[in-house]
Amino acid sequence: MSSSPFATQPPTGFGPGSQPGTDEEGLAYLPLPSGMRTFEAHLPEVEDKDRFAPAFLVLEEVIAALEAWTPGACLPISLSHLDPANLALVDEAMGEGEVAVMVAGLGDMRAIEIQEATFAGVWRLRGGAGTERIEVAAFPRGALVRAFGAATGIDLSGLDAPAPGIFNAPALLVEIEDRSRTRAAGDPPHVINLSLLPHTPEDLAMLDARLGTGATTVLSRGYGNCRIDATATRNVWRVRFYNSQDMLILDTIEVSDVPEVACAAREDITDSAERLTEVLAAMR
Repeated sequence: MSSSPFATQPPTGFGPGSQPGTDEEGLAYLPLPSGMRTFEAHLPEVEDKDRFAPAFLVLEEVIAALEAWTPGACLPISLSHLDPANLALVDEAMGEGEVAVMVAGLGDMRAIEIQEATFAGVWRLRGGAGTERIEVAAFPRGALVRAFGAATGIDLSGLDAPAPGIFNAPALLVEIEDRSRTRAAGDPPHVINLSLLPHTPEDLAMLDARLGTGATTVLSRGYGNCRIDATATRNVWRVRFYNSQDMLILDTIEVSDVPEVACAAREDITDSAERLTEVLAAMR
């Protein structure tokens, strides 16, 4: 046998007595995140099949749109022809998923409420005449029409003489302005992780003031929560992640068409077509 001391002696820090003792309550662990939602099929009961034929036809249109969808497409399905009972049945069949979107009113345009269905890639839009519809898309186009407002660009004046407490905001604003101005549709996202950068409250206030506030806010519930706010600068989003105790754990600025965390994946949309087909068959 080897005479090496490592053959008979355990390394320091291991073995009985090397770990702190525990009290009667045992080890204390941090609470694990909770609230992850999983799909559960909801099957509305329909007794009068003929009465709800218009709702069934709409669900068939949604399935066809899901099956025909290609990346970048947004396929609208009008609900304006449905009476209240048929509209309620469509909404019940759709259910409510993890992503909700609010688009603020602008001028004569009313606010729009958008709710993802339990079927990824299916979005229910509400906002008065002309907006009672479903959109099949990775992200609803109705949320992007006025997301950034007038989007006149970032005011870079006076950055060479910042106020007290300002450190990194001027450099970040120059970077964001360049990425926003030169971005072409489909370019990969450019992400600035504020959680990893040194900054002051004055820096954050300056960023908020210069970027401005857009019209679209996205809330995503899942393993924790995510809030996405459009700024008043083209293709610039503020993306914040929170844990299950609503503590901010990641704060970023993203220059992109739409932050990927808010979008339905292609494979999820394919799966939605299959699941909605099963639900419609059970309803009939």
